[in-house]
Amino acid sequence: MIRLLIADDQQLAREGLRQLLSPEPGIAFLGAARDGAELITMAREHQPDVILTDLRMPGTDGITAIRRLTARTPDCPIIALTTFDTDDYLFGALEAGAVGFLLKDGDPDLYLTAIRAAHRGQGLIDPQVTRRLVRRFATPPVRGQSPALTLRETEVLRLVALGRSNAEIAAELRIAAGTVKIHVSRVLSKIGVRTRVQAAIHAYRSGLVPADEER
Repeated sequence: MIRLLIADDQQLAREGLRQLLSPEPGIAFLGAARDGAELITMAREHQPDVILTDLRMPGTDGITAIRRLTARTPDCPIIALTTFDTDDYLFGALEAGAVGFLLKDGDPDLYLTAIRAAHRGQGLIDPQVTRRLVRRFATPPVRGQSPALTLRETEVLRLVALGRSNAEIAAELRIAAGTVKIHVSRVLSKIGVRTRVQAAIHAYRSGLVPADEER
């Protein structure tokens, strides 16, 4: 059972998400916050498994809430939801620690896919904005001082950046899924990020993965 908490400043949006997600088997709807401050309070009280939050909210906005929540409870994945698919919102949400990014006018079925993927420790970005993400990293990478990753850790990071799950990485490298999980944890620690999406951003920026490599 996935314990889900949502946040949106618009009542119609909150009710729409509640009606869409509450009847789904395997999802326990914990409640809906009206802004980022209330989301932080409710997250502390209910201890959700996954959070789905709007970004543009009065007072404490979604990006600020994501940053504070991931600092306090890094094991709770957060999916950003917005009508604004601008670079500032996209990269702001991902760099704050969101594991996924969805548009409000996107495919409703994608919400469920993203929630379940987040619960499994995977990230998902709406296909409508994936191209923008790739274009950003198509520019020449910024090379600088990189942490010392082992050869295996570098292989794992490259596959994480290509969107592979732990099971897929394990099959490709012919190692146990538990070993992959350990490698991913070490990679995140060494490069100083909290999420797989942030690790992927690091891999593109460092030139480890060309922006046009087959995903």
